[in-house]
Amino acid sequence: MDIDLDSGRLGIFVFGFSFWLVLERIWSARSSTKSFIKRLLLHGSLSALNTTLIRIVAYVPVLTWIVYVEQMGWGVARWIGLEGWSEFLLSIVVLDGFDYFWHRANHRIKFLWRFHKAHHSDNDMDVLTALRFHPGELVISSVVKGIWVVIWGPSAIAWFMFETLVSFCAQMHHSNLALPDRVERRLAFLLVTPKFHAYHHLVDRSYGDRNFSTIFSGWDRLFGTATKHLSMQELGNKPLGLPQGRARTLSPIQLILEPIKRDNLNLSNKTLT
Repeated sequence: MDIDLDSGRLGIFVFGFSFWLVLERIWSARSSTKSFIKRLLLHGSLSALNTTLIRIVAYVPVLTWIVYVEQMGWGVARWIGLEGWSEFLLSIVVLDGFDYFWHRANHRIKFLWRFHKAHHSDNDMDVLTALRFHPGELVISSVVKGIWVVIWGPSAIAWFMFETLVSFCAQMHHSNLALPDRVERRLAFLLVTPKFHAYHHLVDRSYGDRNFSTIFSGWDRLFGTATKHLSMQELGNKPLGLPQGRARTLSPIQLILEPIKRDNLNLSNKTLT
């Protein structure tokens, strides 16, 4: 069963990446500032490194921990007697809520921002940006997710579906896809869309320090971190990425060394305006 779930998750990842890549090449929201081939080589190599590292360091321990917690009956979901579809659906919503606060913490706590700013240092935003994560951030996140598991107690199938949805939705909302404004507005009421997440990657911190949600956009509205609306043209005129080190965004060495660099470090504790 584990192999089937894992194979299914990989298949959805490959499908999602290919699907959003094709769509964004046809209906692009913004012009790229860097070579697509160079970005593909960098982010593809980084993704291969991260996938290998996580499978060696975290995959088996996290999976074993999920099964153990489920067998022990730990977590709120078990204590209140959730099972079947109710547990499955509510677990996805709750875990997405945890992810909202974890993402927000990565922007507020300087140590975490040291790693997360590697993701935000991309001057462009497209489906390749969904692959741009520092290995250190993924290892730290794996440990933190182990805490989520024992607090909530999701079933293994709910956890796999949550992780699969996170991957697919990250590909979607990082894509450089221009949706019709009416479709964008209606979809963004429930889900994080490309435009909704594009605000989060703006150099302008009054926008970039908002819109932290991953799957469901309602978390930002609920906790007051949703940004004000801009037209697609206004949004397209604003630069993406971080203010410092913009000429080095395609250097693999600089990306790996991002946590020890002082560039953009002061952006971790910017207050919302």
